[in-house]
Amino acid sequence: MPLTFTADPAITPTLRDGILDVWTDVTNAGGAVGFVAPVTPEDIRPALLRQFTDMAEGRSRLVVGHDEDGRVAATAFLTRNTHRLMTHWIWLYTVMVHPRHQGKGYGGDLLAEAERAARAMDGVEAIRLGCRGGLGLERFYASCGYKEVGRVPDAIRVAPGDDRDDRDDRDDVIMLLTLT
Repeated sequence: MPLTFTADPAITPTLRDGILDVWTDVTNAGGAVGFVAPVTPEDIRPALLRQFTDMAEGRSRLVVGHDEDGRVAATAFLTRNTHRLMTHWIWLYTVMVHPRHQGKGYGGDLLAEAERAARAMDGVEAIRLGCRGGLGLERFYASCGYKEVGRVPDAIRVAPGDDRDDRDDRDDVIMLLTLT
């Protein structure tokens, strides 16, 4: 059953808690979404509240997918650049599909919905995102039309002393989807 997507939904306690649950479960399942497992919803809450503030101030948009039971199943944030020379592209952050829904094609559906939302934004010509190398994310994003445009080796450190040899799972990979 496909997800039902909404861009810029009203923020309710149910939506907030649903996003916190997804973000927690994705992180604890090993997802590279800004935190290191183990986490609780309370660990993530300040980051989500900052996203909501950005949304209220017009700097960010939320795309959310609900499953057939009405639960939050997928999310992504589209964030405008504040640098006046870079307002023609936006960042895509915190792209997540709940682990119980992974492998069903919902990630591609989420990215397509985020692209539609971005195309509706005045002056936006591209979507840029960063992902952690070595996890297969580059291939996934490429299958959705994104191109790798940069890579910063060893830019991601998940813990002090995280100095494993010759591993690209610490690389910050920059991906770009051109909309024009």
